[in-house]
Amino acid sequence: MVLIFSLTVNAQTINNWRGPNRDGIFHETNLLKVWPENGPKILWTYENLGKGFTSPTLVDGKIYLTGLEGDMGYIYIFSEQGKLEKKIPYGEEISASSGYPGTRSTPTIADNLVYIATGHGKLVCLDLNTEKEKWSKNLFNDFDGKNIRWSLTENLVVDGDVIYVAPGGKKNNVIALNRHNGSLIWSSEGKNEISAYCSPLLIDHNGRKIFVTMMEKNILGLDAGSGALIWSHPHENQYNIYPNTPIYYDNSIYFFSGYGKGGIKVNLNADGSKITQVWANETLDPQMGGAVLLNGYIYGSGHKNRKWFCLDWESGEVKHESRELDKGAVIAADNMLYAYTERGELALIEPLPGSFRVVSKTMITLGSEQHWAHPVIHNGVLYVRHGNALMAFDIREK
Repeated sequence: MVLIFSLTVNAQTINNWRGPNRDGIFHETNLLKVWPENGPKILWTYENLGKGFTSPTLVDGKIYLTGLEGDMGYIYIFSEQGKLEKKIPYGEEISASSGYPGTRSTPTIADNLVYIATGHGKLVCLDLNTEKEKWSKNLFNDFDGKNIRWSLTENLVVDGDVIYVAPGGKKNNVIALNRHNGSLIWSSEGKNEISAYCSPLLIDHNGRKIFVTMMEKNILGLDAGSGALIWSHPHENQYNIYPNTPIYYDNSIYFFSGYGKGGIKVNLNADGSKITQVWANETLDPQMGGAVLLNGYIYGSGHKNRKWFCLDWESGEVKHESRELDKGAVIAADNMLYAYTERGELALIEPLPGSFRVVSKTMITLGSEQHWAHPVIHNGVLYVRHGNALMAFDIREK
């Protein structure tokens, strides 16, 4: 998996998949503009998480993160000082017998309830007060969904009393459930396609809420209240893998994926009932590291085109490119970009009008296996997960 859209959840809810608005922007200030030579100070580390690719969620002074031990997925709860306070099992996860073992779903937390989708298709709601399962659904058995090559992967959207998820079934392609008891609110057939690793976006477009996701071959826009398919747009790459969350800004949406497919920008009409393609760009093709829109420019790294790029939001034109860093995830805070690459590079980047400059760089040496988790910034601390390790870096300006 920017400036106007705000996820409409109740006041107690914080969803930290790529920031409060799911756009990679963390609303922090007074952060370092240059790091020390050896990188920012490490406040603490924890190196016994088990396997996983998920990011931490921070709510009310607690850190929530998922990890795999044996065949079981656990939610780990830390203090902001790095003390492990609780470890709660939530269900069987993708184990060593499967490709890329580990947890896939970043916890979504609303009030005292936490929501996780396992790679085996179990949607589970845990009560943090009782540490017990409140309800669960099997997205494959209960909603005719079908698992996919690297297993179901979705960072869930909650809005008020509703939770949305895409089982990828013929009948129940995308569904909305009551988040308190799991009862079905609506079901949409969509385009009858399997799910495709997308962490979706809920937008408020001129007062109309639209649920936006990417499925096997099409982009879908659904009415968030009824599930009615409002519009769709073909978008298909070599392997039907679309992990990136779309970006919504100024009545437009940017959809993008890897394998050389790249992205498109579409405009929505006033009531959101129609989309019109504005431009397409195949050069910036992030596989799963996301992208960030800042000050009229899109920043991200390519997959087949293994560079970092700056694109003009209005035209889609490539303004700048660089091979200084490996491909990876990008987030932003305090008008700076933060890159975490698949080689383990952690970099601070200054976005410039139509360009960018790598200011500082260090290496992540703790942890195991792939460098795929997206970083998180909260209260001046940069959290980086590498497999079994979670690191907390102090990036506050002194």
